[in-house]
Amino acid sequence: MSHIAVVIQARMGSTRFPGKVLKIAGGHSILWHVITRCRAIKGIDTVCCAIPDTDDSMPVIEEAERCGARVVRGPESDVLARYYKTAKEIGADIVMRITSDCPLIDPAVNGRVLEMLTTGQFDYACNNMPPGFPHGLDCEVFTRAALDQAHANARDPYEREHVTPWLRTSSGIRKANLPGPGAQWTAYRWTLDYPEDLDFLCKLFKLLSADEILSGYEVIGRKLSEHPEIIEINAAHRDPTRHNLHTTDNE
Repeated sequence: MSHIAVVIQARMGSTRFPGKVLKIAGGHSILWHVITRCRAIKGIDTVCCAIPDTDDSMPVIEEAERCGARVVRGPESDVLARYYKTAKEIGADIVMRITSDCPLIDPAVNGRVLEMLTTGQFDYACNNMPPGFPHGLDCEVFTRAALDQAHANARDPYEREHVTPWLRTSSGIRKANLPGPGAQWTAYRWTLDYPEDLDFLCKLFKLLSADEILSGYEVIGRKLSEHPEIIEINAAHRDPTRHNLHTTDNE
């Protein structure tokens, strides 16, 4: 039986918002939200944080372990090598890649992406090629064999830093994409890169009850539709290419 792991890349440093994964929203750290949602994904055996082997990483390590995640340390800039080392150390046959600045990832959506990979003849599956979900719900899953190929063949620093460009562009990798609802959903910004994003998340989590803390994107979308003023908090940082890419692809 395959060992399926979620590997969350997390670090203390951030050019735009240092220490963002330890910021508090809804009474918990951003990393807690990410790990808790990852643990709710159907079919996952292990949740692990891949953290840089730098001196400033200890607070992130401590929080990851407090939240019940395994921790593996590796290079800070060569994130692909960090994923390769992590998968090898924990014995993962299938890896789901999640970034630690996405506290609203949807366990149900992630489970569907995982199912695409495990039930089809694919090496790589995602839900953002083209984008069809809110920014912050991105999910990628790949086989250990595909990860090994990427680690061996990716040469460009961009490919090493962003982990999957080689997989997404290589003609030898069998790919699948889970389409999202598109339309206005692709314009939503549910990720954390700026202080305005944190303000958005704090106000959003105040709308969610304890029973709704793991709500999927549709529930969150309905909550936000009732409070358009919250949507506008970080609207200036939206990535217009996400919406334009999806619209062009479908029209």
